[in-house]
Amino acid sequence: MLCAVIHPDLSGLVKRRTPELALEEAVNLAEALDVEVVTSLVVKIPKPKAGTLFGKGKVEELEALFAANDVGLVIVDGIVTPVQQRNLEEAWDVKVLDRTGLILEIFSARAATREGVLQVDLAHLTYQKSRLVRSWTHLERQRGGLGFIGGPGETQIESDRRALADQIHRIKIQLNKVVKTRALHRSARKKIPYPIVALVGYTNAGKSTIFNKITGADVVAKDMLFATLDPTMRGVELPSGRKIILSDTVGFISDLPTQLVAAFRATLEEVLDADLVLHVRDISHPETVEQARDVVEILTEIGISDQAQDGMLEVWNKIDNLSDEKADAFRTSAERDSKHCITSAITGEGLDNLYDVIETSLAEPVKNECLTLNFSQGKNRAWLYAHNVVIGEEQTEEGYVLNVKWTKKVSNQYISSNR
Repeated sequence: MLCAVIHPDLSGLVKRRTPELALEEAVNLAEALDVEVVTSLVVKIPKPKAGTLFGKGKVEELEALFAANDVGLVIVDGIVTPVQQRNLEEAWDVKVLDRTGLILEIFSARAATREGVLQVDLAHLTYQKSRLVRSWTHLERQRGGLGFIGGPGETQIESDRRALADQIHRIKIQLNKVVKTRALHRSARKKIPYPIVALVGYTNAGKSTIFNKITGADVVAKDMLFATLDPTMRGVELPSGRKIILSDTVGFISDLPTQLVAAFRATLEEVLDADLVLHVRDISHPETVEQARDVVEILTEIGISDQAQDGMLEVWNKIDNLSDEKADAFRTSAERDSKHCITSAITGEGLDNLYDVIETSLAEPVKNECLTLNFSQGKNRAWLYAHNVVIGEEQTEEGYVLNVKWTKKVSNQYISSNR
């Protein structure tokens, strides 16, 4: 399907990013849907029109442009009300998607796990609930095919609110079951004395490439927005011999639909449980500062603690995309701040330093203690040996006297596991 992308420039009313860069990101989002973008442009809007967003003259001008290019889908990189969407579709005789709808379609096409699919379906239905004004709405969608186009993987159902509410209710029940299962998995992981390190960042910042470099995994890592949607966790042994669990998460984006923030909160709970959060930034992007601000805002919205954010490390990735002069400036800046680390996931630069930074950040005070166990406490003794904290042992007539070396966290795990 031939597609046109429009970025409405409301900079006179709303402080936004550079319109040209915003348009470039919107085009990349559209291409992530495997549609062919034949034209893209920034349209300045001094004052939005309630019924059509654009003025009458601009609507007619765009109609001629779309007809000349045989456009069948128009993506408006902004918020479009249901009424505006319907009116623009009638005026241009095309399908229209706003930014929220576009991101939802991408997530729908990419979600792979059962939880991911359910979360996307819930988010999409919540979004469509406000758009029943549209005559062509498709409310029930499955993976495969584009929901607004039709085709394999899609089922059209009647668009009355009762049926929609029932469907949302059913999905929430299924999702609750999956979330409970994930909670059990998280609870089990807490018994493992390995810290969890979570990678977060703007979409296409290079999280999955770094994840693959460190873990040797083959998580999808492409120069594409939202290449990773479902969380992946792997056990990793650092060069020092310390073991950690590394988690790769969905990338964030500016103006992320609120429906998706809520729907993916369960997935992002891996971040909430993390002992260390690594914020991966594409330091070569012209708006890397604005992207970082968006990530922090979303992390705050999903409920990450101030303590976790204060301890968060920034990984300045894609240093290889910068000129030598700029790269050296960033390297110098990073050397002055222990919370910044320079990397190139492609060339491997900085990864050894990243290991050291992770090791240092996870370091906890270690103390020596003497434990006395009787012969009936064999399970406790086995736990201590399994977790490699025993540095000496002496057998007495009553049982065992063990010298252990551990952190407070491992000590608490021992107490919890052997009650």
